Amino acid sequence: MATPVAAPPADVVAGDVARALAEDLGSGDATAQLLPDEGSQAYVIAKEAGVVAGRPWFDACFLALDPAMQIDWRVAEGQAVEAGTVLVVLRGRSRALVSAERPALNFLQTLSATATRTADYVAVLAGSRTRVLDTRKTLPGLRQAQKYAVRAGGGLNHRIGLYDAVMLKENHIHAAGSIQAAVAAARSLHPELPLIVEVETLDELDQALAAGCDRILVDEFSEADLREAVRRAAGRIPLEVSGGVTLERLRAIAATGVDYVSIGALTKHVQALDLSLRLGPPPR
Repeated sequence: MATPVAAPPADVVAGDVARALAEDLGSGDATAQLLPDEGSQAYVIAKEAGVVAGRPWFDACFLALDPAMQIDWRVAEGQAVEAGTVLVVLRGRSRALVSAERPALNFLQTLSATATRTADYVAVLAGSRTRVLDTRKTLPGLRQAQKYAVRAGGGLNHRIGLYDAVMLKENHIHAAGSIQAAVAAARSLHPELPLIVEVETLDELDQALAAGCDRILVDEFSEADLREAVRRAAGRIPLEVSGGVTLERLRAIAATGVDYVSIGALTKHVQALDLSLRLGPPPR
């Protein structure tokens, strides 16, 4: 059974869908106008295995063109499905079905791809304390949609943007003069925001531990250095691994005892899940 996923903000879904429909329909669907606009039926079938995500965007595409569209989902959001699974059955006006098809599938295929990739990483980490985080390496305009898909795949969200956490990286620290100075400035200016410090050496780790923050991001550490970082942190501040995180290396990273791994590939290396919408009744 898929774990329930927190609903995305309605205004985010509406805005994403409005842009997608405007981009595709323009002044009108010239081909759909050839069809008699009568009641019809369609279904979506998975042509490969994966984890389903994106139902709110999919639904909104069809409902925008036919508010009376009936949408009967056969699978849950975040559910793993096999090839050949009928995901959803739709009943509504024929022109709305063909006009909304591509934008709706674009959302569903793309977000299912992110959820599927996330689920692969989460499965490798099963039984460990390490949790999967996303990054800001998202497709332009689909930040919240892809982060929602990460949750559907069992992952956790890092900061949404540059506004909801302070993250001190190499250039910020260089400009401030030291980790301690950068942390002090961040606490003074934004005391209410989570504070994350990126470090590249064990010496910088010690400085971040002494300065105090909410999380330390250890960038491009070897596994030996990760074990030493966990020993030095001693549970005082959570450690996040960034850089060089692959499926092949994931178990070894988790074995060091770190709290999080952040993986840009969840949202930037997207290969759409192969789905197809067909008019007519679903196969038995």
